[in-house]
Amino acid sequence: MLLYITWDASPEIFSVGPITLRWYGMMFAIGFLLGFMMVRRMFLRDGAPESWLDYCFYFLIAGTILGARLGHILFYQWDYYSSHPEDILKVWEGGLASHGGVIGVVTALWLFSKFVSKQSFFWISDKVAAPIALVGAMIRFGNLMNSEIVGTPSDAPWAFLFVNASPASLADVPRHPVQLYESLSYLLCFGILIALYWKTDLRNRPGFLTGLWFALIFGFRFVWEFFKSQQGGFAADGALQTGQWLSLPLVALGLGLMAFAYSRPERSTVVEGAKVGRGKG
Repeated sequence: MLLYITWDASPEIFSVGPITLRWYGMMFAIGFLLGFMMVRRMFLRDGAPESWLDYCFYFLIAGTILGARLGHILFYQWDYYSSHPEDILKVWEGGLASHGGVIGVVTALWLFSKFVSKQSFFWISDKVAAPIALVGAMIRFGNLMNSEIVGTPSDAPWAFLFVNASPASLADVPRHPVQLYESLSYLLCFGILIALYWKTDLRNRPGFLTGLWFALIFGFRFVWEFFKSQQGGFAADGALQTGQWLSLPLVALGLGLMAFAYSRPERSTVVEGAKVGRGKG
């Protein structure tokens, strides 16, 4: 007898009139809220003005959404959106790509560093590395609740039969709950990064934690793509999926950043003129 888990979860938590609260949106919001709290503690430790945190938060939200949307359009559905530009702004209909989100986040952090903090790019990127990994874990859980980005067919006892998958052809057989695989692996990345930030001196090697984030996140992403149903994109007919081709250079970038950071002398992250130890505890 084939064992599997029937997954028919509703993507909606509740609906009151025209207002609907969805799991995906709530996971996204909770991830950013928890990240905000963690980065706030890091800012206080380094004596950075709390006003910077608000700007960083706004930059990151805008960069994440805009980058993820443009990434989906350019990397996965350019044929459709180039012919239907009126649908580009319909974010509520779905269509966000994590690789595009990374480009948006990097752009947002560069703008924040240049116009707000006047610190190095790695001063902020090393701080948000762990929180962003947590946000990624929360978002993949939201994907699970939406029954989207489903895996390839599986006869494992933990395989999910995604009753609400779209198109309906993806609900034919039990499949790998690859969203859960990714969510748990990103949660592991978060644990590693946050522990290294607070328990070691690696935060004093600018770029190391940023590089480790790239290597871990996209290393896992490359592996889990083998277990995903076809996601489309420019490499839809190849041996590797689009997400894997996009991940490879980012893993290489991460390893390069780690090597470069470790070859450089340690450098304090405390903002010049700040009180050392402020915000500890």
